[in-house]
This record gives sequence, C-alpha cells and structure tokens, in this order.
Amino acid sequence: MRQKNKIAAFFEYVVLIFFALCAIFPVVYMISSSLMGEDEVKTAAQNFKFHIIPNGFTMIQYYTILLRKPDFLLKFWNSIILTVPAVIGQILISIFGAYAFAKIRFKFKQEIFFMFILLMIMPYQVTLVPIYIIMKKLNLVGSYAAVIFPAMFSTFGVFLMTQFLKAIPDEECQAAKVDGAGHLQILFKIIIPQCKGAVVSLAILSFVDNWNMIEQPLILLSEQKQPLSTFLSQINENELGVAFACGVMFMLPSIFMFLKGEEELLQGIQHLDMK
Repeated sequence: MRQKNKIAAFFEYVVLIFFALCAIFPVVYMISSSLMGEDEVKTAAQNFKFHIIPNGFTMIQYYTILLRKPDFLLKFWNSIILTVPAVIGQILISIFGAYAFAKIRFKFKQEIFFMFILLMIMPYQVTLVPIYIIMKKLNLVGSYAAVIFPAMFSTFGVFLMTQFLKAIPDEECQAAKVDGAGHLQILFKIIIPQCKGAVVSLAILSFVDNWNMIEQPLILLSEQKQPLSTFLSQINENELGVAFACGVMFMLPSIFMFLKGEEELLQGIQHLDMK
C-alpha cells in the first residue's frame, strides 16, 4: 500500500512540475530574448526556434528603451501617475465603505451590498460606456482623472475589506463607543491596526489590476497620456527585441509589489478561504 502511495505521489509531483514549467516558460523566454540581439530574436521568431540561452548576451535592447527612445520612460511614468493615486484612493474609499457595511446598521444595507457584488462580477466592458458618458459630462475625457476616479471607486475593494472587517468582533467597537469614541476613532485606532494584512492584499491586487489596464486608457486618454500597458501592444514585429525588454521592465513593479507583500497577501487569501 505504501509503495502505491509513493508511486501516486511521484506522478502527482511530475504533473505539477510539468504545469509549473509550462507556466514559467513564457517569462523565462521573455527575459532571455530581451538579452538577445534584434537579428537573433527575429531569426528565432521566424523559424519558430525557441531557445532560452542567447548566442550572445547584449543589453542593447535595454539601452534602446531607456536612453535612445524616450517613449518607454514617458509611458512608464504615465503608468505610475495613473496607478498610484488609483490604488491609494481605492484603499481609502474601500476602508470607509467596508466599515459602513460591516459595523454600521442602516436600512437596505444587505440590498446595497448585493448590488456591489453584482457590479463586481460584471465585466468592465459593460460599465465602460456609462463611465465614458459621465466623464464626458464632467469634461474629464483626455485627462488622467478620467481613469483614476473610476478606479478609485472599484467595488472589489469594498467587498474584500468588508469580509475582513466582519471578522473583527463587534464588542470591541461597542466598548469603544461606551468610552466615547466616534466612528473615525474606532476606525483608525481599532479597525485599521487589525487589518493591515487586508490593506496590503488590497494594495497589491489593486496595483496589478490598474497597472495592467488597457481598455480604459485607450478610450479615455489621449495618446500622449496612455500608460505602458497600451504601448506594449503598439510595438510591431520589427521591434521584437524592444518588445521583450519592455515586457521585462513592465512586469518588474508588479513582482516587486508581490515580493514586498507576499506574506500578507497569502494570509489575506487564507483568511478569505476560512469565511
């Protein structure tokens, strides 16, 4: 019986390793291709020869995107300008909204929260037209605010934080009220210190979501203000090496965010699984 279990475990590991390699291969190939010369990248792509060890290492692609062509850096900073305020705003709004849903009693609370869930599972393309009309009425189309404001009011953040805040005992809030504390004092002195992991999880997920957005900037922003995510799709086949280098640079901020908050993110996911 033990022999059969060992054989079954062996095949399970083989299957898991195979799928892990399939998942990581595109990233490894992108990094290695970014270190190849343009001619080598084109030859490999035209002949469908996928090799991950360059014939000759070169940093010319990174030199091109960082020094020779300013478009990359401009789009990179556009991504920062769009993503950072959106993440900060979403965290603040989500905390206040989640506190209301989790700790305050008011009429139609469950119905309103149910509407939040419906909006969360709805494809973003469905709400893109109403957002465009609203931004047009506010004369914000073409400005960074046209993308930042809708991102700040994302329903996912409110839903995520609500699940965390519900786990905090109501007795703690009631005791603080007896001592004369108001809602803001309860929120900042009792609630937030206990949900730092949730805030970090939301920051990471929100950052990745806003960093990778494409449809919103294409529709709501002028070409000069569009982020790096839209720039990558505009690189043609004559710049494959540059495309790989841009792809590597593009994924670095997301990897950095994940590595900095990996523990809190995993704890947050496990916390939600226990709900």
